[in-house]
This record gives sequence, structure tokens and C-alpha cells, in this order.
Amino acid sequence: MSGFESVTGMGVYATVDGTRVDVGADRYMREIGVDISGFATTAERLGQEGKSPLYAAIDGQLAAIIAVADPIKPSTPAAINALHQLGIKVAMITGDNARTAQAIARQLGIDDVVAEVLPEGKVEAIRRLKAAYGQVAFVGDGINDAPALAESDVGLAIGTGTDVAVESADVVLMSGNLQGVPNAIALSKATIRNIHQNLFWAFAYNTALIPVAAGALFPVWGILLSPVFAAGAMAMSSVFVLGNALRLRRFRAPMATPSDTSTT
Repeated sequence: MSGFESVTGMGVYATVDGTRVDVGADRYMREIGVDISGFATTAERLGQEGKSPLYAAIDGQLAAIIAVADPIKPSTPAAINALHQLGIKVAMITGDNARTAQAIARQLGIDDVVAEVLPEGKVEAIRRLKAAYGQVAFVGDGINDAPALAESDVGLAIGTGTDVAVESADVVLMSGNLQGVPNAIALSKATIRNIHQNLFWAFAYNTALIPVAAGALFPVWGILLSPVFAAGAMAMSSVFVLGNALRLRRFRAPMATPSDTSTT
């Protein structure tokens, strides 16, 4: 074999014993002028089964169809369901053809699909999803995912992925399990709620007691707070805020497992 070349997001070709062999997706075959209509029925059936059809051509003539598929991790349906329970829509960006992508989306309950996306098109796909839904969190693990991780409002990288993806992300899921995604989002929401509670308490507490400690109410109602009590009240305010923040230690992740919830 000689002259092996890979066309990113399309296919590969090489010369074998003087014969050119091309293997790739339907868009690659169309680009090199190979008619794939002879396998149209088979390709449709494979797509409906969630498999990606690839084609092989020898010297420009269609020779075979190949089915490839990634097995769905057992925890993935539960992770998507947990995201739905958090009120989050789930979209899939994939390089697979639309038929295969839609079949997988139906299996998993995915809300939206952006299919047949080349690696360099992921950033534009993120922008379209932002325009349609608002804030977008993107989960990725490959070198080609780094620009999309940077473009999204929140980038979540799988810790088992490439260093480039990890460096581009805002959150790193230490395991390769998607259960970490709803867990990280639920923890973030709990943290934001806690911050809002603490800010409200601190604002209300200071608004009520600072005028009393300063003697502003003494001329009218004769109310005055001694310096000792004022210092104690301020200390208690800090203790309350700290105690409220410590409640996060009792946070229960929606998909808590010892090995799948670590984030950084």
C-alpha cells in the first residue's frame, strides 16, 4: 500500500497494488464522483439502526458498504434524563449523517441534532445553538473540540480526553462518565443559590443594624446598640454566612456514585 491520505471529516484513500481505494462517508463519495445509489436502501436501514454507513470504492467504482457504530454507554440515557429533570435541553453535534444522528437521538431522548458537522464547523454549530436556545454548555474530549469548548458559555471536558480539550475547558470531569455533567450543573446551581442567600442575608442584616449601631435611631426612638453588642452582631453575621455556605457539604448529586462525580 502507498500514498495513504486522510481527508478530515470525509474519508481516506490509498493505492493498493496499483489500484486506488477510497473509503469514506457519503459526502466523500459524492465529492469524488462515485454513485452510491446502489446501496441507498441498505444505507437507510443502517441509519435507522443508529449505524453510520461508510462506502468503499475501487478505481472510482462503488464496491462495498460498511457499517460502523459506537456503543452507547449504559449510563448515558440516565445522564440525559437527569439533565431534562434539571430543565436543560440536550443537543448533539456530530459528524454522522442526519439519518443516523436522528436515530440515536430518538433512542436517547435528545432534543436537537446538528449532523454532518466537519471538525471546523463545531464553532458555528455552537453559535447556532446559542441563537436558538441561549446559553450553551458543551461537552467534549478531543483535539477538534477545543475551539467549541472555548466558544461555549461553559466548556466541560472529559478528563480522559486530550490535553488540548482539558486546557480549553472551564470544568473537567475526572472520569469518562457523562453522569458528571448533570452532577456538575446541579452543584453549580446549588452554589449560586447559596451565594444569593448569603448576599441577601448580609445586605438585610447590615441595612437593619448599621443605622442602629451608628445611633441614627436614638434621637427618635431611643434605640442604641452598644459597641460590644455591635461587634458581637457582626461576628454572628459572619458565622451565619459561613454556616450557610457549609451546607453545600451535604449536597447530594442527582447521579451520585463514588467514581463518577469528581469535577475540578
